[in-house]
Amino acid sequence: MMGYESMPQSKLFYMGIALDKKVRKNHPLRKINEIVDFDFIYGEVKESYGGNGNVSVPPTVILKLILLLVFYNVRSERELIETLSERIDWLWFLGYDLDTVLPNHSVLSKARKRWGVEVFRGFFERIVFQCVKAGLVDGEKIFMDSSLIDANASKNSVVDTHSLKRHLNRKYVELEKRLEEKDGDGENKSTGTVNQRFISTTDPEAAIVRYSGSKPKLSYKTHRAVDPAYEVITATEVTSGI
Repeated sequence: MMGYESMPQSKLFYMGIALDKKVRKNHPLRKINEIVDFDFIYGEVKESYGGNGNVSVPPTVILKLILLLVFYNVRSERELIETLSERIDWLWFLGYDLDTVLPNHSVLSKARKRWGVEVFRGFFERIVFQCVKAGLVDGEKIFMDSSLIDANASKNSVVDTHSLKRHLNRKYVELEKRLEEKDGDGENKSTGTVNQRFISTTDPEAAIVRYSGSKPKLSYKTHRAVDPAYEVITATEVTSGI
């Protein structure tokens, strides 16, 4: 007898649900959670927090969120948090439950500003070291590749630094000092001249790129190094030097 799909009826209570049982045994986040020590961050950033006020999101959770952002190529921190409630494996990895109140996406940008670049650089270097030590990465053969990432900026935000009209754009005036510091280092012949003259007022670090006959657009370049033995991403760098 053929079965027919009925309209779902939400249950008021769910008993005996454990997220650990919903995440497959060979899930890559299980191996990361087993090997990588995230607790070191408490000692690294303790001077950034006071003894009074509201309790912050645990630094270990912030690091894990950043790792998810990179590992799954999520386009933005806002999208990461919006997707979080839909991913049981992510919730489990963070130590959350189905009814846990999720943090605002702004906690990530605030943490970057408060902690500084060196803390995050040290974190990813430590992860690579721990993966090597645990045998997840042998380093005998590494595949390198790069691709373009669309910048979250409109083409209408681009101004011509050689045009007098730039002075009518208030945002451009605020970027004058930054424009003077841009020396064109790291830009190739195809885009170097263009990116010395044109710049986005909303994302000045993005470069203008024309790829495979397509129309010019604001982009970043991502570099990836992958260990083929275990398919573990060992290093990721996003730069504006197209």
